[in-house]
Amino acid sequence: MRKLSVLGKILKSDANAIAVVGARKMSPRGRRLTAKFVDKLAKAGYTIVSGLAIGIDTAAHEAALRAGGRTIAVLGSGIDIIYPYSNKDLAGRIAKSGAVVSAFPKGTKPFGKNFLARNRIIVGLAKAVLVIEGARRSGTLSTASWAANDGKDVFAIPGSEATDWLIDQGATVAKTPEEVIEYLDAANHC
Repeated sequence: MRKLSVLGKILKSDANAIAVVGARKMSPRGRRLTAKFVDKLAKAGYTIVSGLAIGIDTAAHEAALRAGGRTIAVLGSGIDIIYPYSNKDLAGRIAKSGAVVSAFPKGTKPFGKNFLARNRIIVGLAKAVLVIEGARRSGTLSTASWAANDGKDVFAIPGSEATDWLIDQGATVAKTPEEVIEYLDAANHC
């Protein structure tokens, strides 16, 4: 894997990270759940990793910042091309207290194929993945698949096509943020 380009800083404490992913077409329920789970995870000392996409990713980064926590945004483009452009200000705020990263050379446009590679980087930076909601066929499932293949825990909140399918496949049910934190804290002490 090529070296990551970074805006901001990656700290040693960022090794204690969880990826939070989900639908770009976020439901009001998805927005509420993202805010609730990320607030608790960030306040418990977990760095939130996501992909800066519209929807759940944006909500996760914003919730981490509101909670005073750290967040890392992984781009599917070069570090000099913030995509979507509507998240340019958000990327700037993330870089001030966390990091914006890319595995692509400067000037790389946000082509569709890049987002599957980006999902692998998201997983690589996290100890576990929390899937908030999503469609049965989505990039969200590719992120969960990378995590499962890497032997990382996948948590899923019941109530959407993607999360219900993941639970059927063996993902850990995430009913409350406290359950996720308790599980991760126990795993960290093993």
